[in-house]
Amino acid sequence: MKSRLVLALFMVVRLFGAGTEPFRLAVPGYRYDFPRDHFNHPEFQTEWWYYTGNLHTVDGRRFGFELTFFRQGVNRETKATSNIWDVGDVWMAHLALSDIDGHRFFHTERLNRAGAGLAGADLTQSRVWNGNWQARWENDGARQHLQAVDSRFSFELTVKSAKPPVIHGMNGVSQKSEGLGHASHYISLTRLITSGAVTLDGQRFAVEGTSWMDHEFFTHQLEPNQVGWDWFSLQFADNSELMLFRLRRKDGSVDPYSAGTYQDAQGRATHLTASDFTLTPGQPWSSPDTGARYPIAWTIRVPSLGIDTALTTQLPRQELTGKGPGSLAYWEGAIDITGMKNKQAIHGVGYLEMTGYAAPVSMGDR
Repeated sequence: MKSRLVLALFMVVRLFGAGTEPFRLAVPGYRYDFPRDHFNHPEFQTEWWYYTGNLHTVDGRRFGFELTFFRQGVNRETKATSNIWDVGDVWMAHLALSDIDGHRFFHTERLNRAGAGLAGADLTQSRVWNGNWQARWENDGARQHLQAVDSRFSFELTVKSAKPPVIHGMNGVSQKSEGLGHASHYISLTRLITSGAVTLDGQRFAVEGTSWMDHEFFTHQLEPNQVGWDWFSLQFADNSELMLFRLRRKDGSVDPYSAGTYQDAQGRATHLTASDFTLTPGQPWSSPDTGARYPIAWTIRVPSLGIDTALTTQLPRQELTGKGPGSLAYWEGAIDITGMKNKQAIHGVGYLEMTGYAAPVSMGDR
């Protein structure tokens, strides 16, 4: 569920036009194969690789980061022998840094075509990139190197997966609405042990922490009556993780295709349906830029897992606003977790994304 960048990519499709060869739908029975499925799937129209994480220095200064790569298929008929400037896919990337203790939030984005090697995702190169932003995989597939540079900040991070990939949903698909193919193939690496450096205002900080990676590929997803979503990635101190998403409808109700996944400390995954959990919004924060009111405090309960937790953030201003075609304001940032799990106190960190509060999300007539 990844918001504003998708809207911008759909706008690019409208600008460049689309080919006549149809894209593949995400349907049950897909056979996953790693490391192949960590990279490009051009037969599907939309794809993203989404890294978020909570980092800290040895003396406790905290940062959150986000590095995303998006691919939108424009024309499946564009072949490798075509002119390198032909548009078969467009690639967008987004970069953000939350200086939590400094109470500052930075974000930027870029748009490229795949031609001339400007952007892409390639198994043979073991990397996903857009310009000089990249995620590069080592040969064993368990370790990645993230690199991103902006005029105000940069980071170089190494992440190592402590658990096998999680495949969300049932029968290989994460269903988002009724109908065959109204779904995505959705993979996560839920606990990436992270170390490296963040540079901000010319000062270099050695950091460590945990990160999370989402990878989805699909062709059809949201319905016209779905106007936004709330997405949670939670990493508990007992080495378990929880992903939940809540799809919101125009009439204010919660879509029954909302779902989630719990991964225990040993890496075993449990699918959760909308009836298995409750997400209760709390304290709102009003954006001075868009006027949107985002609930930046939440209560999450999963009775079958004994989870009763509260989510808060130390940095309310983590709203991303864009200026390009199709841009949509949304909130995404680092959060803290406190509460109970199986009658024991629990804490953790995570990331929260909220869309459709400044304006309804509308994918239009794709």
